[in-house]
This record gives sequence, structure tokens and C-alpha cells, in this order.
Amino acid sequence: MTAPQEVRSDQRARARVRAFRVATLVAALAAALTVAGPPSPAAAAAPQVARQWTSLMFHSLTPSPEYVRLRATLAEQRATLAARGTRLTQGRSAHAAAQSTLTTAVTADASARTRYAIAAVTLSSARSTLVLVSQQRPRSGAAVARAKTTITNSAQTVTTHRAEARQAAAALKSAQAAARTATVTLDKAIVAWQTASTTVRTNQQKLISLDRSDEYAARAAAISRAVVTGIRPGFTVADTTTVSGITVHKSVAFAFRRMLADAKADGIVLAGGGFRTKQRQIELRKINGCPDVWTAPASSCRVPTAIPGRSLHELGLAVDLTSGGRSLTANSPAFRWLAEHAADYGYVNLPSEPWHWSITGG
Repeated sequence: MTAPQEVRSDQRARARVRAFRVATLVAALAAALTVAGPPSPAAAAAPQVARQWTSLMFHSLTPSPEYVRLRATLAEQRATLAARGTRLTQGRSAHAAAQSTLTTAVTADASARTRYAIAAVTLSSARSTLVLVSQQRPRSGAAVARAKTTITNSAQTVTTHRAEARQAAAALKSAQAAARTATVTLDKAIVAWQTASTTVRTNQQKLISLDRSDEYAARAAAISRAVVTGIRPGFTVADTTTVSGITVHKSVAFAFRRMLADAKADGIVLAGGGFRTKQRQIELRKINGCPDVWTAPASSCRVPTAIPGRSLHELGLAVDLTSGGRSLTANSPAFRWLAEHAADYGYVNLPSEPWHWSITGG
């Protein structure tokens, strides 16, 4: 009964909730949100659009208290539903067994009653025969003896079948009571399961409605290019911070930190480089054999390298990621993880470079 939207919501929630700790968020905000307090004297004030991007990504990655409470409640309700489902299965098995026992008891009772009735008729017939042979003249002692023996045997048979009939009747009565109990128990189990199922479905829909992460992430993606435009004119090195050894712009630090943490939780350890100076960009252009440092397109270099002043690395808004000491390739587990999840953290891949991720994909 799980809808595709719910599965998707659960997948996103797993990435968001598992790293959600109050203390971690507070520390992360202090380091990542430029809106959390006044900038240091050496840092440029973050443009409004950058603060907006940071806020949107924070809300996308941070479940609301109501969402967290409902998710915890829903987890308990799902456990209850599973338990009631088990009881329902057990109830159905017990009901089927009780019905089978009842069917057997009905057959046994009918058979015992029939045998008892036949034995009673046989005894009556034997008594009639005794009367007849006793009245015959000349009277046959042997015939009378045989008739009496038949009566004795028939009487014993009647006694035996009467006892069997009584036992069968008692067993039938017990089976009927057990069947009624099993039916009542099954009916209650069905109602309990249906109630729990309805509750879970209702709260699943509520949880989906509370999950606005896609909305926030989409709004952040829509303004990502404006973030670059807003940051570039006043950017200084003081606007960057280090996250797990990778230097990035403070505006993206919170989302980037969460991405690294969540990837690690999934067994993907990411490293690499982020911010680089304009001078380093010039050096890389030369190292990578660009025909001209300032005019040749990035694609003309041996390794695609942006013209100095245009690279998002120079703003700390792009990262070149590695895993296991190697640059990512399109077939690497790290790339596959990022291809599935990076957009949740505001990062987009540059298709020609599996290792290069930025907030615009540029």
C-alpha cells in the first residue's frame, strides 16, 4: 500500500533525519549560516540571495519538529500495524483450524448417532425375535438361547455406541464453542488491523504534506545562478570556511557538510578540493595546456579548465570530489551516490567532469 511518493519521501527523510541532531545543527548553523550573526570584520556581507539560498537549503534538509514528531508516531503506528497483521494472520489460521475441527466433529457426531441408532434397532429386533421363538411350539431351547445371546451382544453394542455418541456430541459442542471464539477473535483482529491501517495511511499522507524539502530545494536551485552573480563582485577569501578539509563558501557550508555526512553514513567517504585562488586558476590553465590563459575556452585545455575569473572554484561554490584517493568516474559508487542524492543538498554535476559538482552545475 506504499505509494511511490511515500517511498520517495521516506528515502529523502532517511537522508535528512539520520543526521538530524540538535547539537549538530546548532554547531553547523554557527559555522555555515552567514545570517546567524554579523560577519567577521574581514568577511564581506553575504548578498541577500546567498542568505536566501542558505535558508532554503537549511529548511530543505532540516525536518520540522512537527514532521519529526509525526514520523516517530508513524513508526510506532507501523509497528502496531505489523503486530496486528501478525495477529490477523494467526487469527485466520486459528479460525481455519477451528472450522476444520468443527467439520470433523460434525461428521463424527453424525456417524456416532447413526451407529447408535442402528444398534438400538438391532437390539429391538433381537428382543422381538426372542418373543417369537419363545412362543413357538414345540419350543426350541437352542433358538431361545441364540436369541438371548443376540440380545446380550446387541445390548453391549448399544451401550458402546451410546457412549461414543455422547463423546461425539460433547466434542461437537466443544468444537462449536471453539469455532465461535475463533470467529469472534478473527473479527476483532480484522477490525483492529483495519483501524491501524487507516491510521497509518492517514498519517502517511500527512507526513507527505509536511515534507516540503523538494519545494525548498527547487527554490534554491532556481536562484543558484543569482547566488553566483551576487557573491562574485564582493567575494573575499574570508567568506570561505573549511568542511572536512575542503574549503567552500560559507553560504554552502551547511548543505555541503550534511552531504558529506550522509554520504559517509551510506558508506561513501568523499574528499577533494573546493576553493582555489585566481592565481591557482591561472597556474592550472598553464599546467593543463590551454592555448591561451585568458581567452581559450575551457574545452580547449587537456583537462577542461575555466578561464580565470569565471571558475566557481574561485568563489568556493564548486568542488572537485574524490573517493578512496581517486577522482570520481561515472562508474564509481561515489558518483552514483551523488547522482542520486547530491541535488538534495543543492549540488549539480558538470556532465563532462564526473568529479566536478557545484550549485549551478557549471
